[in-house]
Amino acid sequence: MNIQQEQHHILVIEDDEHINKIISDVLRRENYICTSAFSGSEAKLLVSQYNYQLIILDLMLPGLSGEAFMHYVREELKSHIPVIVLSAKDELDHKLQLFDLGAVDYVTKPFEVRELLARINVHIGKNGLVESTHQYKHKKLILDCNARSVTVNKHLLNLTRQEYRILELLLKSPTRVFTKRDLYELAWDDVYLGEDKTITVHISNIRNKIKQYDDQAYIDTVWGIGFRISP
Repeated sequence: MNIQQEQHHILVIEDDEHINKIISDVLRRENYICTSAFSGSEAKLLVSQYNYQLIILDLMLPGLSGEAFMHYVREELKSHIPVIVLSAKDELDHKLQLFDLGAVDYVTKPFEVRELLARINVHIGKNGLVESTHQYKHKKLILDCNARSVTVNKHLLNLTRQEYRILELLLKSPTRVFTKRDLYELAWDDVYLGEDKTITVHISNIRNKIKQYDDQAYIDTVWGIGFRISP
């Protein structure tokens, strides 16, 4: 893998617009990419669709509590993304409960932004040098992001742009089940209008192209929901 300069993407989940803006502005000045969410429900949608290197999480959120969001990230998404909790509660038992849920750090409100930034830098490893994943390997398949190529048993697959993108999405999030809407909107970058056959046809084409060189299953159908990479 190559070592290169990379901007880290942080999700800031805080329903107080003023606090959210302060945190986001500081992080952007430090060359981080920031996305703001103002409810637990909005954050749940974002984290299911995009990759973040760290999450800053307030607990008192509308729609979905911070604790419930943590449970979703750790238990349903099976994600190990670092989560720094913001809370006005300072009791030891409460902190221990959040660490049990999977938080990596805990900052008590009110807080100094410089302290929060220091903790972020520690957990995200901000030295500007990160391993950049250019290849995703699964069974006998290798997807190369730089070359935008896919090989199976060292045979190059002739994929369309959307077929490549669908396979890339599935490989990058191997535990996630993608609905047809998910795959269409992310692979086509367009609004899904309920057309049912497009994704099914593309999945079938990908399977057939892989099957020329390997009989193993690579894409599972999760009936009534969508598709995921085969375990």
